Amino acid sequence: MLSKSCEYGLRASLYLASLEQEGYVSIGTISEELDISFPFLTKIFQKLNDAGLLDSRRGPNGGVALTLPAEEITLYEIVVAIDGDDLFEECVLGLPGCGEAEPCPLHEQWADERDRVENMFQNTTLAELPEVRLAAFD
Repeated sequence: MLSKSCEYGLRASLYLASLEQEGYVSIGTISEELDISFPFLTKIFQKLNDAGLLDSRRGPNGGVALTLPAEEITLYEIVVAIDGDDLFEECVLGLPGCGEAEPCPLHEQWADERDRVENMFQNTTLAELPEVRLAAFD
């Protein structure tokens, strides 16, 4: 359901939120730690930067950092910054024209699930996932 870019963006954001130090972390370090291609990660970070969720700096002390505390960044914001809001709007089968007037066979069931997923992503911040953060980066 989430693109590979979005999965990596969520993982990288959780990684940044898990760090105890303040400041910027090099993209190379994150790429290595998470085993994500450097060029691919750079493109993902550009989307998060454009959305105002990440700040980046060049130079020897450069890298990336979250622009807000982890308590203020929701998973929804990250997903929308990278994949857009299609997950929360589109037909699960990808059928054009699916809607209340012409529902697909899964329309009703997906509408309920989609609303639950959207609500969960909107109400979950990076800071609320400490166990995931610790387990994922040990």
